[in-house]
Amino acid sequence: MDDIEIDEVATPELDDPVLIEGLPGVGHVGKLAAEHLLEEFDGELVRRVYTTEFPPQVSVDGDGVAELTCAEFHAVETDGADLLVLTGDHQAGSNKGHYTLTTTFLDIAEEFGASRAFALGGVPTGELVEEYTVLGAVSDDGLIDDLEEVGVEFRPDEPAGGIVGVSGLVLGLGGRRGFDAACLMGETSGYLVDPKSAQAVLEVLADRLEFDVDYESLEDRAEEMEEVVGKIQEMQDGPAVPDDDLRYIG
Repeated sequence: MDDIEIDEVATPELDDPVLIEGLPGVGHVGKLAAEHLLEEFDGELVRRVYTTEFPPQVSVDGDGVAELTCAEFHAVETDGADLLVLTGDHQAGSNKGHYTLTTTFLDIAEEFGASRAFALGGVPTGELVEEYTVLGAVSDDGLIDDLEEVGVEFRPDEPAGGIVGVSGLVLGLGGRRGFDAACLMGETSGYLVDPKSAQAVLEVLADRLEFDVDYESLEDRAEEMEEVVGKIQEMQDGPAVPDDDLRYIG
């Protein structure tokens, strides 16, 4: 196959759609948020993007049918805005691949008439989070005020080290070609899949784009993760093991 191949599945008419990127990253925050949008609004698959930059593997569904790994675009109509939601299970495997693949993603978004983009992701804190803050970065400072009005925080030099992968390039490459692009990053420990952080990011996005979405399934997943975190904390707070018991068994 070619380095990049695109399957055109459908081409619905969308009204000034907004590109929403939610690929895997820290805490799977962006991916969880994007998938929640697709579940709640019954998104329509419109494009599949295959690339040799993805791992050499297939996914297998419940019937045992294999599908070559890919990224997908879904068209989503909400009560506030039309969305073009990008998600998948992988990012590119090389620096060049990130640039090439993000360029392809932006090309597809432009084909559908998108000129705005939101990259969704997480920013690691290194510790469990009690109150979830959403940090922002933008392609142009003229976008800051509207995001601050819906609770996004802009902190000097954060996130430390910048934004890597597709989320960073949506701002960098997207901004260079005229997109109004922003990255919304929910604070997360960085250790676990974080539905609460995903919900915090979605709440900000929904406020900014003026659409309503139900969070019940995300809240259920958050409760499950809280049980996992509780068990981890119990293990951390448990009695110390005597040195005599620290033996290798094999």
